[in-house]
Amino acid sequence: MPTSVSTDRLHDLRTRTAEMVGQLGRLVSVETPSNDLSACRAGAETVSGIAEEIVGVPADSVEVDGRAHLRWRWPAAPGQPTVALIGHYDTVWPLGTLERWPFALDEAAGTATGPGCFDMKAGIVQLFHAVAALPDRAGLEILLTCDEEIGSPTSRKLVQETASRCDAALILEPSVDGAVKTSRKGIGRYRFDVHGRAAHAGLDPELGRNALTVLGRLLLDVGELSRPDLGTIVTPTLAGGGTAGNVVPAHAWLGVDVRVTVESEAERVDGELRSLKPFLPDVFVVLAGGTSRPPLPASSTAALFARAAALAPALGLGPLQSADVGGGSDGNFTAAADCPTLDGLGAVGDGAHSEGEYVVVAAMPERAALVAELIEDIRRNHDGGPQDR
Repeated sequence: MPTSVSTDRLHDLRTRTAEMVGQLGRLVSVETPSNDLSACRAGAETVSGIAEEIVGVPADSVEVDGRAHLRWRWPAAPGQPTVALIGHYDTVWPLGTLERWPFALDEAAGTATGPGCFDMKAGIVQLFHAVAALPDRAGLEILLTCDEEIGSPTSRKLVQETASRCDAALILEPSVDGAVKTSRKGIGRYRFDVHGRAAHAGLDPELGRNALTVLGRLLLDVGELSRPDLGTIVTPTLAGGGTAGNVVPAHAWLGVDVRVTVESEAERVDGELRSLKPFLPDVFVVLAGGTSRPPLPASSTAALFARAAALAPALGLGPLQSADVGGGSDGNFTAAADCPTLDGLGAVGDGAHSEGEYVVVAAMPERAALVAELIEDIRRNHDGGPQDR
């Protein structure tokens, strides 16, 4: 495995650490909750402006159902591979979070904090500095979306199309204690709606059809679908029903989260969920939802991880670790498009989706250098032919 690296590149990126922190602060200080289209549009303008400062080119905005996804493309030269760098600028944090928890730099601890800094605005800054550190941008594609945190409903097709024409996909999602992510579970989201019949709970309960009673049986049945030995976890997550304390409930509902490591388990669970029936007469059940992300298997990441693991020590960054995680990302989609993928190349820190998430500042230039070197390594070792799909 070739390990030729440019230590000068890492040195140069380290001199830009203060600049990276400043740009991260600007990104974090523009709130971008996934479901607020106006906020995301303001965030898109900030991302594009920072990108223009770093790489000299503003974004090409791709509008889908009112959402602004951002793209940059530099066509590949003949025989040169195409590499995708993918991330998202939306966050899980609602508007107003900055009022109680603004971006802050703790110089003594060497960390920066703020809503969305770890997942994954630091990864965006690192991405653009990695690209700026390359002598040649030909064959690079960057895609930053604004709905990843809600399942990528409008950007999934863009991610898949990008992956279909690329030789590698590098996902700038945050790391796991510095480890890159070499497999992710597939995700399914479902909702049961149980429709019964209301009646007075004291005067004539026998005329009712209790939707909550049926929901209780469904809860038990759903809980039995997990197969931990196969990595399959089926979890009832949300539930509700009823209208008043003295009324037989005519409606109840249940949310279900499914995590699988292999696609066959997603198909099994989907089939078994759809086969569940109410046990009371005159009650019917409606099931909505399905698989939202396919699994990201280790086989899709093995080759790129081997390259990155060889490059990290050569850069003086120490051994690179890998991690298998239950959460999904757009890397699940790139892998499903048969594009070699490596995830978790973004920020080093902790606390994704939790109050106090933070970024290790010293790791920002290091991860940017690793991404740049990985791109160069992919180029050096490309055979000049078409993608091996």
